[in-house]
Amino acid sequence: MHKRPDRTLGHGNDTFWAWCDRQELRLPRCTGCHTLAWPIEAACTTCGGEGFAWERLSGRGAIASWCTFERDYYQGQFPMPWDCILVELEEGPLFIANPAGMTGQGMRLGLPVRLAFLGCEDEAGPFNLPVFETDERADRPARSHPTEELIP
Repeated sequence: MHKRPDRTLGHGNDTFWAWCDRQELRLPRCTGCHTLAWPIEAACTTCGGEGFAWERLSGRGAIASWCTFERDYYQGQFPMPWDCILVELEEGPLFIANPAGMTGQGMRLGLPVRLAFLGCEDEAGPFNLPVFETDERADRPARSHPTEELIP
């Protein structure tokens, strides 16, 4: 069990973590304009609607960016250096997560990744943290990052 800083809990976040405990990545979709709402908000940032339905996502995506923290922001709770990735989910939203089984040296823009869960614990108790690992089974080419397409 990995010790982690406290999760954000409360409105909508409790539902997100409950789905993660079932090893499902689900995000709220606005029932008004059908936009996936992430991060969780009380009202849709696109149309202002307050109705949401939780939708199960594929768990597949591609690395859109990554960074390595070399400063201990969490007072020793993470081994340093600490890698963090930004995943563009297949359904569109961007999702900040930790990589599993890869380091900054093995990452590249567009690298296909798939969802996994890591058993963790914070002050509220045990939970499953969504993380992403390399998807070597992906039958799709690595996606190019939009900024790559703008560079002549």
